[in-house]
Amino acid sequence: MSVASNLAKRHIETLVADNAQWQTLLADDVVWELPFAPSLGHPGKVVGRDAAIRHANWFLQTVTNFRFFDLRIYEFADPDGALAEVKAEGTIKPTGRHYAQDYVVLLRSSNGKIAFLREYFDPVRASKAMIK
Repeated sequence: MSVASNLAKRHIETLVADNAQWQTLLADDVVWELPFAPSLGHPGKVVGRDAAIRHANWFLQTVTNFRFFDLRIYEFADPDGALAEVKAEGTIKPTGRHYAQDYVVLLRSSNGKIAFLREYFDPVRASKAMIK
């Protein structure tokens, strides 16, 4: 398994289940792009480890019983790149609504850390679950 593929797997396994461990995977200058998040009033990009942790903590405080499943990792010829597809579900605390999502995450690594994430998801699904 390549460095990036391993990081992609660990990213999905620890983001929710062991967030303290997840934080150790991030490069100090990590860039996390969320191209569809602005349609929900959220930033389209967070830059830096502290900003990524704040964003993840916001999400973790907003959902309950969140879980990832059906993870598929696609390795690139370049060991510093990988793509992950994963399904997820949980409950949005403020609305009490069920949230089901399919994510596609592009990951680039540098020096054994996550340097870049680009996370694609369906903003309509998120909106229906999050907006009262």
